[in-house]
Amino acid sequence: MKSSHILRLCIAAAFAVPAIAHAGPQPVTEEEELSLVYGDNDSVSIATGSSMTLRRAPGIATVITAADIAAMGATDLDQVLETVAGLHVNRSANNYTPLYVVRGIVSQFTPQLLVLQNGVPITTAFVGTKGNLWGGYPIEHIARIEVMRGPGSALYGSDAFSGVINIITKGPADTPGTEFGARAGSFGTRDGWVQHGGMIGPVDVAAYIRTGTSDGFRSIIDADAQTRNDTLLKTRASLAPGPVNVGYDAVDANLELAYGKWRARAGYKLRDKLGTGAGIASALDPVGKQRSERITAGLSWTDPQLARDLGVGFAINSQEYKQEIPVDFVLLPPGATLPTGTFPNGMIGGPDAWERILRLSAYADYSGIEGHHLRIGIGHDDLDLYRTHESRNFNYAPNGTPIPLPTVVDFVETDPFIRPQRRKVDYIYLQDEWRLAKDWNLTAGVRHDHYSDFGDTTNPRLALVWDASFDITAKLLYGRAFRAPSFNESYGITNPVALGNPNLKPEKNSTLEAAISWQPVADAQVNVTLFRYDMTDIIRTVPNAVPNTGATYANTGDQTGHGVEIEGNWSVARNLRLVGNYAWQRSTDKTSGRDAGYAPHHHMNGRADWQFSSSFVASAQLNWVGERARAAGDARAPLDGYRTVDLTLSTRRGKHNWNFSASVRNLFNADVREPSLGPGLSIPHDLPQAPRAFWVQAIYTL
Repeated sequence: MKSSHILRLCIAAAFAVPAIAHAGPQPVTEEEELSLVYGDNDSVSIATGSSMTLRRAPGIATVITAADIAAMGATDLDQVLETVAGLHVNRSANNYTPLYVVRGIVSQFTPQLLVLQNGVPITTAFVGTKGNLWGGYPIEHIARIEVMRGPGSALYGSDAFSGVINIITKGPADTPGTEFGARAGSFGTRDGWVQHGGMIGPVDVAAYIRTGTSDGFRSIIDADAQTRNDTLLKTRASLAPGPVNVGYDAVDANLELAYGKWRARAGYKLRDKLGTGAGIASALDPVGKQRSERITAGLSWTDPQLARDLGVGFAINSQEYKQEIPVDFVLLPPGATLPTGTFPNGMIGGPDAWERILRLSAYADYSGIEGHHLRIGIGHDDLDLYRTHESRNFNYAPNGTPIPLPTVVDFVETDPFIRPQRRKVDYIYLQDEWRLAKDWNLTAGVRHDHYSDFGDTTNPRLALVWDASFDITAKLLYGRAFRAPSFNESYGITNPVALGNPNLKPEKNSTLEAAISWQPVADAQVNVTLFRYDMTDIIRTVPNAVPNTGATYANTGDQTGHGVEIEGNWSVARNLRLVGNYAWQRSTDKTSGRDAGYAPHHHMNGRADWQFSSSFVASAQLNWVGERARAAGDARAPLDGYRTVDLTLSTRRGKHNWNFSASVRNLFNADVREPSLGPGLSIPHDLPQAPRAFWVQAIYTL
């Protein structure tokens, strides 16, 4: 069924129950009312794998609840993450894919941040991120988001380098009843969804399906990579000035079943007709479309009290991910010329990839030793890029220069962009939460990973937490993390942008953090964190010796960074809450001695939520992103910062009622741009983002 048909069905269902609305508002208790507005963000599990109070967690973490998401008027995960201290969402020219930049750590694909869904990595093996054909992530079925800044490899392994994000979806208890929702907004954006939580006999059930479509904003790129080629070779092939290509069709679905100690989850994420952003090779491609499909499944069993002082659990999780190009990309437009010749129909390529990931894990908790809570875990990951395919109208000279071909040729058997690859990972970790003395807790952990291709890596962490007084908690933390090279970085063989290097080693990162949490009054909290990190063996592209022949991945250069993060929230009155944060960081490339570039030195976000007339909430949000310096070798002036203001008005009337929301984002239509960091400064004037946008939403809960 086409996504447009599914959307119509969802919207029809949402408006098929108007008679029920005449039953009138149901009474809501004061406790329920406050929970609807503010949610519960006092606990976190991402720091140790088990739930504990956020203030005493041995990590620097932020928790965002479903109520927070609703108050800020967010419609996508990226908008939510932008409000986290020390985290900024850059964009890639390629597909306009979001790059989650934590504490100034940014690279071409920025895979240094691990994204989990319900505690399970959703990393793809090919690129090493959540997937280059990401296409956004809906927020209606999110119960909470936990974000830990700083290294997490001692618990989570690879990619928990600058931080970890855990997206926790709504379970049966989070969505009692059935919810119908529809939303429409700027850029031809439309969404419809249904979610349900309840029981079928003895089985707890949570189900969610959403479909959406968008034409995408049409911000103008005034010059692109082909513009540079035209200048050098006296041609006129570039399609710039022209709009970015960021439309999509989307289908998302989740199912969760729980019975006793067993829990099963399944998920589906389809992105079709996904635009190419500013172009796959940073040259505008206004008609290119892509398709990605992700299927996840998991089964777990946990018994927190198998015996006295002993809890155990195990899980098996799988992910099937494929990215397909229904119509081959136009990497460079018709008339593009390289030293080896001209492409009359454009430089065309169509790389497809299919991968399957299987994860097995088990753990045991033991608290039989006084003052200690021990956890040991083991696991095995099987990462299988089992099929690849490519057709293109170019080949390569011995020096790596693309050579035009008269027609598009299928290279699947002879010379594809990458051949099937497989990697196996075995790991073991040990963690001890030790109560040293009254008000003192030490968490120590270490994890050892063995990779079938590049070998072994061991990563420890230490976290000392001191309850200095009833209202002050201090933390001192140290951790080491790593990021394994992706298949693309290690084994890519005919990529015109960058070639793989099978001799790559993992990136490494060591971080020291000090934090103070102060609760001056019962309804206010202030957190201050100081950090310093050192990165080594960074994987970057190094230009090939022959000009205009792309680059090769290599472990080259080191980086250091330091900064401060300040977070606060204050319930000024029963109906007024203020939340905000400010982050300052400076990162330096050790090789050049210059700013590492492309991340804001200053970033501030603040929001005020005001509940009035018993069932209305008005929210105003300010996001300020400071100036961004350029990296060594980039002679452009620093990229200006920007300020955006978002306003949201919504109702909070509980179940058996209609609830409505209306929002405007980027109220003053600021010129928002994210830095282009492709090879050769491909987009000289950076990547324009969405202008002012409006949306309205209606939800009914049975």
